[in-house]
Amino acid sequence: MSGHPSPTVHEPAGPFSLPATTHAYLARAAESLSEAMAAVDVPTRYACAHVAALRAAAALLAARARPAPSRRRRQKNAWVLLAEVAPELTEWATFFAAGAAKRAAAEAGSTRAVTEREADDLVRDADRFLGVVEQALGLAPHRSAPQLCVTPAAHHPAARAG
Repeated sequence: MSGHPSPTVHEPAGPFSLPATTHAYLARAAESLSEAMAAVDVPTRYACAHVAALRAAAALLAARARPAPSRRRRQKNAWVLLAEVAPELTEWATFFAAGAAKRAAAEAGSTRAVTEREADDLVRDADRFLGVVEQALGLAPHRSAPQLCVTPAAHHPAARAG
């Protein structure tokens, strides 16, 4: 342990008690996912899918995380916070954190940062993750686009989480 207090976890009583910010982040995650699905450009597709996952994580953090009182808190990224606030999503957090550098390169215009396969896989992963977050929040998961309904590859948490 680092000696820094972790944020306390607060479980909402149900979907109607979720903060407006949670709903806003979920809507923005869905928009980013739609942009990713529509993107012809591979780096854009990857970046939008990663942003969709990040916004889904932010939705869960908005619902559950409460800052721990502390004068000097070390800054933590959303994926680190997600693993602390929702330990059941640690594998997802690790998976998406690993793609952050590729997203940054893709956003910077690198056409070699990601392959078409990686972009397509990340769109499916972000779609699945959004559904996992919606369920964790007590909401009905969104309907995946038919073109995304494929068997997940064994390299990411969706394949192991079932």
